[in-house]
Order: sequence, then structure tokens, then C-alpha cells
Amino acid sequence: MDDVINPIVFMYVNINGKPVPLITDAAIVMCIISAVVIGMLWFFTRKLKDIPDGAQNIAEIYVGFLNNFTQGMIGKAYKIFAPYVGMLLIFIALSNMVGIFDVIPSGKRLATVLGNPQFDGIRLALEPPTKNFNVAVCLALCTMFIFVFSEFRFKGVKGWSRGFYKPSPVFGFVKILDYVIRPISLSLRLFGNIMGGFIVMHLLYSFVPLIVPGIVGIYFDLFDGVLQAFVFVVLTSIYFGEAVETEIEDE
Repeated sequence: MDDVINPIVFMYVNINGKPVPLITDAAIVMCIISAVVIGMLWFFTRKLKDIPDGAQNIAEIYVGFLNNFTQGMIGKAYKIFAPYVGMLLIFIALSNMVGIFDVIPSGKRLATVLGNPQFDGIRLALEPPTKNFNVAVCLALCTMFIFVFSEFRFKGVKGWSRGFYKPSPVFGFVKILDYVIRPISLSLRLFGNIMGGFIVMHLLYSFVPLIVPGIVGIYFDLFDGVLQAFVFVVLTSIYFGEAVETEIEDE
């Protein structure tokens, strides 16, 4: 099970005589997903027309859904955050679902087909990068950075600092704790669900016929993958809504 949980490391860098992973499978898969997202953006926006047709219809449906969603969650300032929320939803959803597109044969399979035992220990697979805790933490920290910056932007230093002593100075400790707990909660929720589903799928493939894991994989790779991405952006939108709340009330 360790070879399933631990990341595949393709390159190390020595720091103080200790090997530190530099390029892992998660980094490579994230680059692939980023290229796919860029390709999708180009495909759906390459020939924009006043009267949409074809692929532009799909893009406008998604943008309309995104605007309605963020407006309901964030409020008047939704246009500022909608692009980030929309891109986050696509990126995390594709990251969670990438396992369903894995057609790369395992090392054991290659060793059997090619008759070469040297392939037995090779791990080559499209595995969800979000099962890597570092990836989940980075996504959560991106959200928290925008959240804190937005508090400064919309509330100002005075309005932001007010949250540390009103209605009671005790809330200063709660505010600091909140900044720590939110990224931990975001990252653990995403990482735990994706890693849990990934382990379950590998156990099923090891002990039961292929068709059963295939059916279960539709749930873990598609339904649960999209669900966890949506939960992440819902919480992200709630945080952004809190960041702009004071300005909206003043207006």
C-alpha cells in the first residue's frame, strides 16, 4: 500500500546532503491538466460571436451558471472573484477525475507483456494530484491569500483590525485561530476524500473482478470528484463573501 500512497518522485535535489523531491507525479499531472484547461479555454473562446453557437453556447452556459452562483454566494462584488472561482472549479474537478482517463499499463502488466521483469517496479499512472497533501495545501493557501487580501481591499486596515477586538478583545485570538483553521480544514477535506477514494479503488482492483471496480470508479472518479471540487469552491465563495461583507452593508 505504501507504493500507492507515496508519490512517484522523478527527480531529487540535494539540500544539506539530504535528497528532497523536486519533480513528482503530482507536478507532472498538474502540468498536463493545466495544458488541458488552457486548450479548453482556447477552444471555447476562439471564435466569439454576438449570437453564440456551437462551443460558445457551452462556454456561456458555464459563465452564466458561474455568475449566478458567485453572485448568490458573494454579493455585489462577485465579478471580481468569479474568474478565480470558475477556474478553481474546473481545475480541481479535472484533477479529481483524471484517474478515470488512466490507460497507462502498470509495471507488472508491462513486465508480463514484454517479458522483461525490469518493468515490474515501474509506476506510471494518471493519479489525482489532489491526493497529494502538498497540492491540497497550496490550493487552500491560494484561497486564504485572496481572502486576506480582499479583507484589506474592501474593509481597509481599520475595518480589518476591528475584527480583532469587536465585540470583545477575546475575538482577536479567535480571528488568528480562524486564519489557521480555515486552510487546514479546506486542504484536509479535499485531500482526505480524494486519497480515501483512491485507496478504496486500488483495494477493489486487487481483490474483486474488473467490472465491479469500474462501476465504483464512476462514483469516486466522477461523482465524488466533482462533488469535492464543488464543496471546495462553495467554501471559498463563502470566505470571499465574508471578506466583502462590511462594504456591502455600508453601501
